[in-house]
Amino acid sequence: MKADFRFRNIRGGIFKISKGALLQMGSYVQDDHRKTEAGGVMLGRFIVGTADVIVDQVTEPMSSDKRSRCRFFRTVRDHQAVIDRRWCQSRHRCNYLGGWHTHAESSPSPSGIDTRDWKHTLQMDQFDCETLYFIIVGTQEVRVWEGDRDTLIITELIPVHVILKEETQ
Repeated sequence: MKADFRFRNIRGGIFKISKGALLQMGSYVQDDHRKTEAGGVMLGRFIVGTADVIVDQVTEPMSSDKRSRCRFFRTVRDHQAVIDRRWCQSRHRCNYLGGWHTHAESSPSPSGIDTRDWKHTLQMDQFDCETLYFIIVGTQEVRVWEGDRDTLIITELIPVHVILKEETQ
C-alpha cells in the first residue's frame, strides 16, 4: 500500500489521505456479503499558504449509527462530540473535512441518496472553508469528491500518482 493517497483538489492543491486514516477506512471494506456499510467523518488540516488539505484521522462507525448492506446513516451527535473534542485538543487546528462511507462495489459511485446528502451537508453543516470532501471506499478503489458550499457543485477528484522512494530503487 502507498504511504498515502493523493488527489488534485478543485483549488489546485493536493487532498491527501494519511496512511492511518486510509487503514481505518479500509478495515471496513465490504468484501463479504455479510458486511454492512460503514462510515464516519474526516478530520485534518489545511496547510497554510497552500491549497493542500490532509486527512489525519477519521471517525469509525458508532453504536448509534444505522447500518445495513446498502445504507449507512451517521448519527450527528456522537460524531460531533469527537469533532469538538479533537478541535479543542488540537488548539483549533484539527478541522472537520467531510464524510466517508463504504460501498459494496469495486469502483464506487455515489447514489442519488449520497449526492442529496452531500448537498444537504454543504448547506447545513458548519465548517471553516469553501468546500467539503466526500470519500467512498469500494472493494477495490477509493474515490473522492469535493463539494462547493456556494454552488453545491460536487466534483470527483483525480488521483495524483505518487512515486515512493522504495519504488524507484
